[in-house]
Amino acid sequence: MSINNPTAFVSYSWDDEAHKFWVSELAARLRGDGIDVKIDQWETTPGDQLPAFMEKSIRDNEYILIVCTPKYKQRSDNRDGGVGYEGDIMTAEISITQNHRKFVPILRKGDWRQAAPAWLSGKYFVDLRGDPYQERSYDDILTTIYGTRPTAPPLGPIPERFRIPKHDPMTISATTEASDEIKIMGIIVDEVSQPTLDGTRGSALYRVPFQLSKVPTSEWSQLFVQTWNHPASLTSMHRSGTASVEGDRIFLNRTTIEEVEQYHRDTLVFVVRDVNQAIAILEQTRVAENERRLQELEEHRKNVAYRAKKIKFD
Repeated sequence: MSINNPTAFVSYSWDDEAHKFWVSELAARLRGDGIDVKIDQWETTPGDQLPAFMEKSIRDNEYILIVCTPKYKQRSDNRDGGVGYEGDIMTAEISITQNHRKFVPILRKGDWRQAAPAWLSGKYFVDLRGDPYQERSYDDILTTIYGTRPTAPPLGPIPERFRIPKHDPMTISATTEASDEIKIMGIIVDEVSQPTLDGTRGSALYRVPFQLSKVPTSEWSQLFVQTWNHPASLTSMHRSGTASVEGDRIFLNRTTIEEVEQYHRDTLVFVVRDVNQAIAILEQTRVAENERRLQELEEHRKNVAYRAKKIKFD
């Protein structure tokens, strides 16, 4: 197994033997697609402390796949058994970390209102009902975990006919202020995640957050991820697909503080510098285009005024 394999834990209820088998088949398929999935059927034996196992699994895995059925909802809402205990742990973690995307709801039986615990209502879920379930729904899980979901393309310039308000085109200022460059202020030590250290390859890796000087625009964030995945300069330890931007933070997943010190720090500096420069050039281009447009409008106004004087109606 590569050190890049993401980890996931499956939370589900033992509805019946057929459902337990279905969960194990789903977990096995995900493992076949490179995701280090853990379920209680494979990880626990008689004599184990189940509460400790559930706490560690929810805390240490990168994703929690929640298989929702009417029985799961009933047990979670009533805080009944292992499902109820896991619900307490998950809701507590969300309350503290606000990392909602770690928890991926999967609908297996019933409709969403019948199967979703109260704390999951209103969330985007993956529909794996049916035998067989739809392949595009299964791919929804893979693209979520591997961070390859489709993203919006970069914004283009505003078409000329829409740049100047029709009611008063001459009120547009010819100058715009370039935004301050974004900088990495440091590592947020208290939010560095914990490695699982369970003896499997990659279990020593964890998530490292970096504080930015301000919240970047979505354009800056998208360009940062794209540039990180394909930097102009990289080290032998560089791994694409591990960086994300959330609010005023950059996150590097599946890494260590030692790797950040030895390898990723320089790449982060280069990528932030290149993104700042690209954004600055884009803003300068927009300012220049706005000035050109204003000049054209002024010339048009003068031409209209000059020719209007020559037209007589007497």
